[in-house]
Amino acid sequence: MSSPLDWLSRLLDIITITGQLEIRCAYGAPWQVVYAQSAAREIPYHVVLRGRAILENPQDNSVRELDSGDVVLLSHGSAHVLHDGSGNTPAQATQRQGFNLLFSENGGQGERLDMLCGRFVIAPPHDRLVRAYLPSTLVVRATDDKADAGLSASSHLGRLMDLMRVESSSDRLGGHAMLNALSAALFALVVRAASESEQAPAGLLALAGHPRLAPALLAMLGEPARPWKLPELAALCSMSRSTFMRHFENRLGRSAFDLLTDIRMSLAANELKKPAVTTEAVAELVGYQSLSAFRRVFTHWMGMTPGHWRRQASAAPERA
Repeated sequence: MSSPLDWLSRLLDIITITGQLEIRCAYGAPWQVVYAQSAAREIPYHVVLRGRAILENPQDNSVRELDSGDVVLLSHGSAHVLHDGSGNTPAQATQRQGFNLLFSENGGQGERLDMLCGRFVIAPPHDRLVRAYLPSTLVVRATDDKADAGLSASSHLGRLMDLMRVESSSDRLGGHAMLNALSAALFALVVRAASESEQAPAGLLALAGHPRLAPALLAMLGEPARPWKLPELAALCSMSRSTFMRHFENRLGRSAFDLLTDIRMSLAANELKKPAVTTEAVAELVGYQSLSAFRRVFTHWMGMTPGHWRRQASAAPERA
């Protein structure tokens, strides 16, 4: 009998995310990098190994200072700008192709920056689930706390960054594959670290980090086909129905049944890619006894019928 999975492991079982480290930036101030809106299903990320950077995100009108050890995910793929904050004309950067990734350097003589940049690619249609429940800009900081003994996600993140630094600095055999595997692990560690934070951002992370609400999240991810009722979910959290609804929506920004439907439809989209599994079997697997009800909900959620999605997924294999 398999062991029960935690909420993040279960979520990452549903959502296929791959990572790709693309460029290492070594700049001296003044410098600036402008990023356009990312392609569909892509989440850009930046890892500040050394130095500092100013991040401007026009989507949420935020301006943040990133320091050594900070990792930032632009969960909605929004256009953004990174710069040194001086306001001076940036020194021109040149690029050279390394064995495993691209290097970008400039002739700036000011404060130095060492930064890794890449992207996560989410298999369709799960980008909508990620973007609906993660903040547009997610920043976490790695730590090197020797007293922590490696127990926190932040300390693990620091070790992962060290490994990415070493791998991106050398031309070792299998380095490209290693860097992409580390990038995929980076996503899980960033989400874990954010959920452990005392000030977890609104959305799924705030829900998972709330000790009284987390059991409802785990229950819905663990048994999505179960015909959950609000009193049952509230009882798992030791709350009344009205208190549960209020706290859940305040934390997540959506109702428990909105989340449950998103989980069910994401699972259904995965199962419909399997030619041997009938639509009727998929409907039952995700908790619908009525095939017509399942088709109606899936079509509304996905913007196409289950049959259309099955044909489209079969004709266009997923690519990272």
